[in-house]
Amino acid sequence: MRSFTTADLNKHVGSVTDAAMRAPVVITHHRKPRFILMSVESYEQLAQQSPDRRQRSTVGTIPGDVREGLLALVDCAASSKA
Repeated sequence: MRSFTTADLNKHVGSVTDAAMRAPVVITHHRKPRFILMSVESYEQLAQQSPDRRQRSTVGTIPGDVREGLLALVDCAASSKA
């Protein structure tokens, strides 16, 4: 991935944004990566590829095998404390 400093961005905004249209670029500040600059199309592709896979469950909705595994862990933890 190509890298530019914040000074490069200020001095050569056209060149940096042209590069970001082709592929995402890193913008650094004090030699540390601080930002990613990319085209809207690249961002939209990324947003579609990375759905949030976290799920919220309750005792009533959790799959049976997961519930049984969790209950076994609780039993094991309780018996090891005794």
